[in-house]
Amino acid sequence: MSALTSESRLVDSFETRMIGIDSVDLDKLHALSMSVAWPHRREDWQFLREFGQGVAAIDEIGRILGSAMWFPYDDRFATIGMVITSPRLQANGAGQWLMGHALNQVADRNLGLNATRAARRLYLSLDFVLEAPVFQCQGEAILPPDVGLPAGAVVRPVDAGDMEEIAELDSLAFGTDRRALLARLMAHSKGVVLVRAGRIEAFSLCRRFGRGHVVGPVVARSDTDAIAVVHPHALEHAGSFLRLDTREKAGIFADFLSRCGLAVYDFVTTMSLGDPWLPVPGRHAGHQPRTYALVSQALG
Repeated sequence: MSALTSESRLVDSFETRMIGIDSVDLDKLHALSMSVAWPHRREDWQFLREFGQGVAAIDEIGRILGSAMWFPYDDRFATIGMVITSPRLQANGAGQWLMGHALNQVADRNLGLNATRAARRLYLSLDFVLEAPVFQCQGEAILPPDVGLPAGAVVRPVDAGDMEEIAELDSLAFGTDRRALLARLMAHSKGVVLVRAGRIEAFSLCRRFGRGHVVGPVVARSDTDAIAVVHPHALEHAGSFLRLDTREKAGIFADFLSRCGLAVYDFVTTMSLGDPWLPVPGRHAGHQPRTYALVSQALG
């Protein structure tokens, strides 16, 4: 999975070098994401830097020309995200250079990422494999329809004692233990859990992000349970901007999002290098939990 990189190169007539993303001013990272119309605030960048690692390409006059980050969950799996090159450099090989450095840092792990349409060709050239679309659903939320609670279920706010069950449920759906990430998210989020027969069977988190709030992750064992834990967030944020990224293309969950004002705005494509990232079709037969909403496109 490794790729050769150099520490500096000539890009757009300026000598450009790679530096650690932690040393880059947040305002410059914010300006970089704004240059490609990504919604990340300074605070969103900081959250990602606290959890992951990354590099930025900086030229000799101090301009940030690109970035790439990686998020190792364990010694077997990592996601890659925030791969950005400024628009005027996208045809100059900067993306390949940044990705080469990132791949060297997570060598020997299975990798997952969510590719924009503009970046998909780059990742295919690096042997990533297409898996599934992710639909970016967003808009000014409207009052959600009254859906009622699933049979035998109680919905309540998350509390600190729920962490173990939430992490276990998320691990079954995601395939990797994300306890450290979930702990960080819970400190910045409002959460909802669905409890049935004394056990947590679904949960959702909602936090500030970009233009408003984002709901994710959402993990549940059925569409109706997923709707039940998203409904309170849609209700709370009616009249304001809300976003949810999902692989659910059709069905009652997707229909519910539409009825809440969260139309499909764009899509990205989940890709993997090494073992497949997503469960094979049929794995979720029965009542196995699955991920109904991503944390983010970078974190999966």
